[in-house]
Amino acid sequence: MSVSPSASPSASAQVSGTPRTPTQADLLDFVRRTAADAELIASLPLDPEGRTWVRLEGPGGSEAWLIGWPPGTGTGWHDHADSVGAFLTAAGELKENSLNARLPTDGWKTLELSEDIDRERRLPAGQGRSFGRHHVHEVLNESLDQHAISVHAYYPPLPQIRRYSRTGQVLRLEHVERPQDWQ
Repeated sequence: MSVSPSASPSASAQVSGTPRTPTQADLLDFVRRTAADAELIASLPLDPEGRTWVRLEGPGGSEAWLIGWPPGTGTGWHDHADSVGAFLTAAGELKENSLNARLPTDGWKTLELSEDIDRERRLPAGQGRSFGRHHVHEVLNESLDQHAISVHAYYPPLPQIRRYSRTGQVLRLEHVERPQDWQ
């Protein structure tokens, strides 16, 4: 299902009426404006058992999603390959755990991470962030009783998502998902 939010691509994502490649700042602006659309946020069907999502039209050909997070759900460790992105919490609160290092993109199955690599962010409603290529993170709704809703945008549209498992300081590449796996 595709929904077009009432917000149009930002003026900063256009040059003389011609769309240009959206930047991380453009994507963050888009998710911020989209999350402020109360009618759109309220239209997302929520499921008590699993995450729900609706694809949106992002700026400049980007891929965008509105995602509902039941209490206690999360993404697991992953990256968005060569895409830059942004996300913002529209309702509830999300937590992002991320790695403060650029990992090699190919040629490995297991990495031992240094002790000072972990970063944690709490993102209550209205708070978000952008990120660059190969950003490894997990996003969680740690609430015991409240759904969270967020808006995400990626450019270029996601070519793949690499999924990881983590035990202590050991990160293991588990599998690679392609767009047909989630659309």
